[in-house]
Amino acid sequence: MAKEEVRIDKWTWAMRIFKTRTIATEACKKGRITIGENNPVIAKPSRTIKVGDVINVRKPPVTYSFRVKALTENRLGAKLVPEYMENITPQSQYDLLDVVKISGFIDRRKGLGRPTKRDARQLAQFTQEAYDDGWDFDFDFDDEDDE
Repeated sequence: MAKEEVRIDKWTWAMRIFKTRTIATEACKKGRITIGENNPVIAKPSRTIKVGDVINVRKPPVTYSFRVKALTENRLGAKLVPEYMENITPQSQYDLLDVVKISGFIDRRKGLGRPTKRDARQLAQFTQEAYDDGWDFDFDFDDEDDE
């Protein structure tokens, strides 16, 4: 006997969208999960979903969209998830995720902590390349005064 309706917090946990059901419930309470394609409605944890519903999950900076293909309350193996949901997230959301990953190093605010080992290696490589290319950093300020 297949279920006709399942709680949204149980389904998002079962589909491995969230690691624990507690995190799924908190996401609902914070308004990060909406149901509906055209007129999305903020979902409470106890809200039930049906086959064919579109679920939007906001995990900043990306909003993922999933279409419900089947229902279950039990956590599934990762290989079985595509039988129960379809990922319909637009490519623009994934592009936004790539931009955020790239800008992580560039947009770090001053004083946000020390550089990571990776940052230090990149800085050392940059300065070494600049030195090897023959950039002349020695500048004699006294020469300008003579003219």
